[in-house]
Amino acid sequence: MSVLVNKDTKVIVQGMGKTGRFHTDRAIAYGTQMVGAVHPSRAGQTELFEGETDHSGVPGRGDSYNLELPIFRTVKEAVAATGATVSVVYVPPPFAADAIMEAADAGLELIVCITEGIPVTDMVKAKSYLGYHSSRLVGPNCPGVITPRECKIGIMPGYIHEAGRIGVVSRSGTLTYEAVHQLTQVGLGQTTAIGIGGDPVNGTDFIDCLRMFNEDPATEGVIMIGEIGGTAEEEAAAWISGHMTKPVAGFIAGSTAPAGKRMGHAGAIISGGKGTAADKITALEEAGVTIAPTPTDMGAAMLEAMDR
Repeated sequence: MSVLVNKDTKVIVQGMGKTGRFHTDRAIAYGTQMVGAVHPSRAGQTELFEGETDHSGVPGRGDSYNLELPIFRTVKEAVAATGATVSVVYVPPPFAADAIMEAADAGLELIVCITEGIPVTDMVKAKSYLGYHSSRLVGPNCPGVITPRECKIGIMPGYIHEAGRIGVVSRSGTLTYEAVHQLTQVGLGQTTAIGIGGDPVNGTDFIDCLRMFNEDPATEGVIMIGEIGGTAEEEAAAWISGHMTKPVAGFIAGSTAPAGKRMGHAGAIISGGKGTAADKITALEEAGVTIAPTPTDMGAAMLEAMDR
């Protein structure tokens, strides 16, 4: 079991530039069913991908691949021709919000937006538009979503992931990888890892992911990685206290960050005396979350939470 994506998920890519091509190649090598691309000026062409798989442990898949990915003019055309249910967006920032809205208009179940630097006003418009559609957005400015040994959508390194028992949700891309690596090292593995992104206006949030993991029979525990800025972690703590039935471990980045200075992500800023790491840690601890004191303790914190 997993959440959001699995081995049967069919994915199209929006934005077949240098970055989009590179990560599409890595997704195909991992075993993801990439079925098409959208690029209006290249409609009717194909993009060739060939190489060796980097995840030979996937049953029934060979050691090499050779795939001509068809390119379509619009997302609707791509969906109609391929049966895709997911899009991954690598479109440059000025046009990424429009790409998200086009994907939603095409009826895709899931849109994963990797693009960093989308103007906040653009995302406000896109999020409002999504409110009238059934599509779920993950991101923007996120590493993506992966169900180990089944489907990799985004920029995460596939080799550190291992199928297992723990759901991962994180605002930080780099710390997602660190948590995943530690979970693999301690033998817990992951059901699905979701990078929700650190922008102030995004799609799927902590509570959405916690709810999905709580309802997933294969997920036995969750690790949640937050950071300074906003109130998402405090809101998640309240939800955990009232609804979560599985153990949760957590880490909050930015304990030493000065107020008023943005740290990394656009949303990682303490403003008006709110959004501090201390406030978030206190809220989560009061909700019963086992907090890792440093990034190197995340795997150990998850083991501790599981033993409670």
